[in-house]
Amino acid sequence: MRTLVLLDAPSNLGLRPPAPGAVPGVYKLAGALREQGLLSRLGAREGGVVVPPRYDRGDWVEGDGVFNADALAAYTVTLADRIERHLRAGEFPVVLGGDCSIQLGASLAMRRTGRYGLAAVDGSADFRHPGNTAVNGPVGAAGGEELALATGRGQPSLSDLEGLAPYLRDEDVRLFGMRDGDADLPELAEAGIFAATVGEIRRRGATAVARSALDGLHPPVTDGFWVHLDADVLDPEVMPAVDSPDPGGLLPQEVAELLRVLVGSPRCVGLNVTIYDPDLDPDGRAGALLADLVAGAFASS
Repeated sequence: MRTLVLLDAPSNLGLRPPAPGAVPGVYKLAGALREQGLLSRLGAREGGVVVPPRYDRGDWVEGDGVFNADALAAYTVTLADRIERHLRAGEFPVVLGGDCSIQLGASLAMRRTGRYGLAAVDGSADFRHPGNTAVNGPVGAAGGEELALATGRGQPSLSDLEGLAPYLRDEDVRLFGMRDGDADLPELAEAGIFAATVGEIRRRGATAVARSALDGLHPPVTDGFWVHLDADVLDPEVMPAVDSPDPGGLLPQEVAELLRVLVGSPRCVGLNVTIYDPDLDPDGRAGALLADLVAGAFASS
C-alpha cells in the first residue's frame, strides 16, 4: 500500500499577471481542491504547505530573462527539499500547485536521488527557451518553460541548480495531450521527446497510449517517474478555469484513463496538479471535476 502525502505548493511565480496590478489566482488551487475533501478521499497523510515567496516582478521588462527568477530558484530548492524527504521515506507526494513551475521542485528532488522520468499530462509542452523564441516568443514566464528548464535549456540560475543539470533527460520524458499541430512538436521529435497529441490519443485510445509510453521508464533505465497534471489538458468546455484555455483538449474520461495507467504504475513516485484558477471558476464546477480526476486516479492504485 502506498502512503500518500498531500503537500501544498501554492506558487504563482511562473505566470504573467492576468491584468495590471493583479496576481494569478492559481495560488488558490490547493485550498479549492482541499475544499472538495481531497485529503480524506485520498486517505492521505497531511504534508502541510511550502509557502512561496511574494509575487513581485519588480522592474522586470521583456528581455531580462525569466521574471521572479531569484524567488523561483529559492522556492524550487525549498520544495525539492520537502519532496526529496518524502521520496527517500518511500512515500508518494501528491503536490497541489500552483503554476507549472512547481514541477521543477519535483524534478530537482528526483535528480538528487537518481535518474527519473516525467509523464506530463498537459495541453502544451511548456518548452519555451532561448533557442526557440522564433516559434514561442521571448522567455519570461517559467510556467510555460519548466520542461525546457528541467531538461537543461534556459538560464542556468533555474536550469542548473546545484550543478545538477539536466534534472530530466529528454529520452525520459513522456508528454500526453498536446493539441494537434502544436508548434513545438517538430523540435520535440528532433530531441527524442515522446509526445502523444490529442488526435493520437483519440485514435489509439488513452489506455493503450499510456501503457506503451511507459516502456523505458523502468529499472534499470530509470528509478521511476513523476506525473505532472496541468488542468489545461482538458478541453475548455469542461475546464475553462485556466490561464490559457485552448480548444481541442482531452475529455475527462480520456484524462481519467491516462491517469489510471500512469498513477497506477508501481514505478510512479509522485504527482503534482497545476494551473486551475479558482478565480475563473465561480460555481466551483471545474474544481470539482479536477478533484474527481485526482481522487479517481488512485481509486484502484
